[in-house]
Amino acid sequence: MNDKHTDRSRYNFFLGRGAGFLVVTAGALLAGLLLLRILPGPPSVGSGPSGTILAGVAGGSTAVAADEEIATSRRNAIVRSAERVGPAVVSISVIQVRVVRTGPFGSLFRDPMFQYFFPELQQEYHQQIQNMGSGFLADDQGHILTNEHVVENASEIVVNLADGRQFDARLLGSDPALDLALLKIDGQELPSAPLGDSNDLIIGEWAIAIGNPYGYIMEDSRPSVTVGVISAIGRNFDPRRGRIYRNMVQTDAAINPGNSGGPLVNSIGQVIGINTFIFTETGGSLGVGFAIPIDTAKRMMEEIITYGEVRPFWTGIHIQALTPAIAQSLGYDSTDGVLISQLDQASPARRAGLQVGDIVVAFNDQPVGDENDLIAEFYGAHVGDRITLKVWRQGQIKPVVFTLTEPQQRG
Repeated sequence: MNDKHTDRSRYNFFLGRGAGFLVVTAGALLAGLLLLRILPGPPSVGSGPSGTILAGVAGGSTAVAADEEIATSRRNAIVRSAERVGPAVVSISVIQVRVVRTGPFGSLFRDPMFQYFFPELQQEYHQQIQNMGSGFLADDQGHILTNEHVVENASEIVVNLADGRQFDARLLGSDPALDLALLKIDGQELPSAPLGDSNDLIIGEWAIAIGNPYGYIMEDSRPSVTVGVISAIGRNFDPRRGRIYRNMVQTDAAINPGNSGGPLVNSIGQVIGINTFIFTETGGSLGVGFAIPIDTAKRMMEEIITYGEVRPFWTGIHIQALTPAIAQSLGYDSTDGVLISQLDQASPARRAGLQVGDIVVAFNDQPVGDENDLIAEFYGAHVGDRITLKVWRQGQIKPVVFTLTEPQQRG
């Protein structure tokens, strides 16, 4: 029994050692195979060690290509446009002079009736306040476009470029009604932003607003970028504080305080508008912002550079509201339109054939509902522009075309 037990134990012992030997041997063979697969062998094509190495290199190339594709996708059209225009965007710091009127009795003095009867109690003084806005270099000669309300009543204008340079700027001219101004700085190697065509906009295309919102807080002249789309074009507004906003570009790119005067840019890096105002209930952006079309700004800039001012034009037209009584007396069955009540002698409009009693119903194919419509349409026009008025006369609609001239050409 013992011998059999001993033999069985010996058998079991050797069986265990044999299994261990087999495991060790198999492990060694596997390690050897793995070692052969990673050690370089003679150059060959096929399934040898070198073939395995080539497959590893190919896998690395795929990873590198994927990284390059990701990096390329990051540098999209928006990034390229911001890089193209950003260096030309400037921060504008202004010292404005504000006239402050005050008197006794606090808020009671601000009542117009009180001021009318007690003008001798009125006190007036000038207060200096600081304002900030944005603008952009429209050419390499140092001409800067911005909003007129940014530099209104300015006694000092300082411009900071994105590269850190600072310049004193002078106001070359402005058009307060259009809320546009042209500044000038003198410097070397100045960047400039390409100017696009605001008549070629597509609703839904990318819109990039660049400027210096809240620059007075951050004290940083480098511009920031917000992105949206062109929400609408051709937006018109009633006159506001003596300013006429016509054919405005609407965008949902965030426009905040300090962005005024900065450029609105398309996806190919061209300025298509000048950011001007927003609709807001909170003071911040709600995604309803408006920009002056760049074509309007280009016309103003050309006028000021060439003539030193935006030249006034002369039409010779005098108008009045079209009341129901007047319309009925003329046989006109509407109150939409504007009555021509008088025409200056030898004026462009009179020479073109307009007559007293004509009712203007359209300006360059834009309907005219009342006097404000007609006045607003003339804003933005310049000397030399050809104007087409459609007028109702004795039951017929007639087009009348004339060219705007300077006032001194009367006679």
